Amino acid sequence: MNAAVAEPISEDLLRRFDVSGPRYTSYPTADRFVEAFSVEDYTQALMLRRSGAAAMTLPLSLYVHIPFCESLCYYCACNKIITKHHDRAAPYLRYLSREVDLHTALLGVGQAVTQLHLGGGTPTFLSDDELRELMAMLRRNFTLAPGGEYSIEVDPRTIDAGRLDTLAELGFNRLSFGVQDFDPEVQKAVHRVQPAEQVFALVEAARQRNFDSINVDLIYGLPRQSPESFDRTLAQVTELRPDRIALYAYAHLPERFKPQRRISTVELPGGSAKVAMLARSMAAFMEAGYVYVGMDHFALPTDALAIAKRQGRLHRNFQGYSTQPDCDLIGLGVSSIGRIGATYSQNAKTLEEYYDYLDQGHFPVVRGLALSRDDLVRRAVIMALMCQGQVSFESIELGYLVDFRNYFASEIEALHKLAEQGLVTVDDSGIQVTDMGWFFVRAVAMVFDRYLQTDRTRAKFSKII
Repeated sequence: MNAAVAEPISEDLLRRFDVSGPRYTSYPTADRFVEAFSVEDYTQALMLRRSGAAAMTLPLSLYVHIPFCESLCYYCACNKIITKHHDRAAPYLRYLSREVDLHTALLGVGQAVTQLHLGGGTPTFLSDDELRELMAMLRRNFTLAPGGEYSIEVDPRTIDAGRLDTLAELGFNRLSFGVQDFDPEVQKAVHRVQPAEQVFALVEAARQRNFDSINVDLIYGLPRQSPESFDRTLAQVTELRPDRIALYAYAHLPERFKPQRRISTVELPGGSAKVAMLARSMAAFMEAGYVYVGMDHFALPTDALAIAKRQGRLHRNFQGYSTQPDCDLIGLGVSSIGRIGATYSQNAKTLEEYYDYLDQGHFPVVRGLALSRDDLVRRAVIMALMCQGQVSFESIELGYLVDFRNYFASEIEALHKLAEQGLVTVDDSGIQVTDMGWFFVRAVAMVFDRYLQTDRTRAKFSKII
């Protein structure tokens, strides 16, 4: 499967698939987690890892959630705490250390880690000394393997070149800058004003410090955006030329996310304008030489993500596409999600509850899921589609002892419509996503989502394109 298509994607095709659906950073998706999954279930999953072969051969991925932000971005749907009181970080770091201690008591000290991601909130809310304290604590308890991916989300308003020196010194080799849009009017409408000059200077400073990869996040569909205004942002981004670009559709769900109630609905672009922005973004990035990695991600051909795409080594976890092999994930901090073996888990979503669990000496897990056999089979199919763009019937049959054509008879039948639209091909050996279909791979994966087929809850998801 090639990284690009021979001709631009038509707005008509994009409009046809302007529907809601999961992002499949996991399967089943996080909305399927249940409170019946307990601290005891999570403990048992860790003990199974310790006693099994995974303890020696399967590396770990770590996600650390830093929830604090100095100011509120109106579009945000993340779990965050708005505060200018930086002294709130110190007790949070102490509780993170307690949570790590609970893990190492079961797993032992020194487990190999090949991937670390600091997300938020705003991880750079922490001071340089606090970041040093956090990284020292993690290194005392885990072994950060050479050549791993160590990334941090960066609010450009919170750092300067000196702070970039600190991030490099601490071992971070990937940065993700939250830009969203360079247009001043759009920035005012979402309460996130940051001059383009500031971002350009930071990216240049980061390049001078030899970070392996620099990502820029963009959002289309924000208030006061138009296809013409977003064209100007696209031109600036292609001039900036980050190694990776993440392009997300804004999902306006004010009933679920309180900050979004501050956005004036009348200022939001209409559906046709959003589709135009997406189509023009794809054309601009690919014309500038970027590879469409999948979903919302673009990368320069020399970036590790694009190379992994070409070589069929893409993987997917709760942070999106990754070059790292499938591995267990420990989520640390308030609201963090983890994956251990055939389980998913999520921590308490409020600081008060998170602290209370740890004060009692318990993991702060409040919900999760133990995957059924059907979940595991479908996860394998969905992740093969999302990451490799193809599924071999034989590999699924050998790995899960099912007859693929019988087990997924209705799903194969449902794929025929997508095949007629040129998005997939199905033959006796498997399913292949076409070059055009790769842009709509979520729609292909949704066919195999048993939960999605049995209810009508798609509206709670973002649009699939």
